[in-house]
Amino acid sequence: MIYTKAMKNKDQKARLQFIMEHLTDKKGLNPLVLDVSEFSNVTDYFVIVDGMVNRHVSAMARTLVREMKEKFLQRPHRLEGLQAGEWILVDYADIIVHIFMPGLRERYDLEHLWKDGKKVSLT
Repeated sequence: MIYTKAMKNKDQKARLQFIMEHLTDKKGLNPLVLDVSEFSNVTDYFVIVDGMVNRHVSAMARTLVREMKEKFLQRPHRLEGLQAGEWILVDYADIIVHIFMPGLRERYDLEHLWKDGKKVSLT
């Protein structure tokens, strides 16, 4: 089977939707999807969300990794910050998930750094 761009986009949208649903189901705060594909040669989308405390941040990341593997047979290319649970990066190549402790999101301000990215609504 030839993997077309349309198939990639459909799969990508399904994975984005799943990630957002997972994070909101796990009580993630202020979820945001930014389309940075026009400005980044590293990824197409950033998903940014806050947790309440470091255990919550770590739990969201751990369950996301497990459920993405179960549902989409996809493991992250990179997983950073899991032990500290302050800023966890889950890198699925075309989608990078950032899970922050309260206050760190504002401190690093990825939304401002990537302000030319388009906010994506998945509803």
